[in-house]
Amino acid sequence: MRALKRLIGVGGVLLAASATAAIELVPVAGATRVGSTPLPVQASAVTQQGQLISWQLTAAKPFSPGGLARHGRALCLLIHASKPTVVSGKVCIEGPAKGSGTGRLLYMKVTGNTSAPGVGVPATITRTSSRQFGATFLPSSVGLAYRPFYWQVISSLRAAACAPPVRGRQTCFDLYPPHPTRLKLHEPVLVGCQPRGPSLVYHGPSRGREIALTFDDGPWYEPPTIDFLHVLEREQVPATFFEIGRQVAPYDPLGAVEQRMLVDGDMIGDHTWSHPNMARLMPSAQRAQLLNTVEAIRRATGFTPCLWRPPYGAISPSLVKLARSLGLLTIMWNVDPRDWALPGVNAIYSNVVDHAASGAIVIQHFGGGPRYQTLDALPKEIATLRRRGYQFVTVAQLLGLRLIYR
Repeated sequence: MRALKRLIGVGGVLLAASATAAIELVPVAGATRVGSTPLPVQASAVTQQGQLISWQLTAAKPFSPGGLARHGRALCLLIHASKPTVVSGKVCIEGPAKGSGTGRLLYMKVTGNTSAPGVGVPATITRTSSRQFGATFLPSSVGLAYRPFYWQVISSLRAAACAPPVRGRQTCFDLYPPHPTRLKLHEPVLVGCQPRGPSLVYHGPSRGREIALTFDDGPWYEPPTIDFLHVLEREQVPATFFEIGRQVAPYDPLGAVEQRMLVDGDMIGDHTWSHPNMARLMPSAQRAQLLNTVEAIRRATGFTPCLWRPPYGAISPSLVKLARSLGLLTIMWNVDPRDWALPGVNAIYSNVVDHAASGAIVIQHFGGGPRYQTLDALPKEIATLRRRGYQFVTVAQLLGLRLIYR
């Protein structure tokens, strides 16, 4: 970008200016060694991976995130959210946080000629060699929505290390690629998940304070399934819904509720076609119960589930093996408030919060009978568990399953 290649001195701080925005090259306190030139970038790519943005970079020389600042250098991803001539933000590689050796990302919003203070970006950082750096993060964490944007990498010297400009030679920064590149970021659509790990699951790992709320026997009308979604959306809590196949089309003819679940970040699982005791069926009937439900969910949403829950918890080793051969993990539970028996809102609430623990899978119901007690207990459960430091995840997240998007 021609305008970006113009260097402007402002109060001893150098700015790399675009048509309407400036990228500040900030001095680093305590930098004892400096590089005479910016770190040369050999290659870089920004792509979409499902819900995430992936930034991959290869330098021409070895480097460490912490060493960038010590050597008076900076390495940032410039974001042009609306047009290639306007920089709206930058994502910079920084030294590692305490206890981490891979580095981290800081995001700075750019307005006019100023950058806002840096904010840490939740990201997965990878380093496959001393010259390579990779990071994946949500677009929202760097000020982006799921729509096209432009990007460019700026490798620069901090102000204290930057020599005066020399005619015909850039001494303060390099851009890669030379012109901003467009990425057509699109709204991701969840189409499946990949089973991994044990075929039979009662709970998740206990090392983190995570809990999975699950609901069986829907979709339903007492109360309408959408009422459960309203509570979960308001509380920003994901859940896992195990659905009965023959109820999907009658209770949600257009698949609107199921599609909304997926957009919200919820997970949908298979709860058989007609809710039989699966352990008493012949293998051919078991297979039909599972596959017919998979197809009903796929028709409604375009999503192929990889989780199933046996009605009544009735299983056998051969049934678990069959389900796995069909791409389905058998998901049981370890917290059961017996809400199907309508014991009362307080009884349901107390049972859940008293037995909750890290890695718990909580079973409740959103169908198969009037579930107003379950719905009324839900906000109290969420509030108490959140106050105790628990985070809510889907079963797929609890088990670390890979989600498939298109």
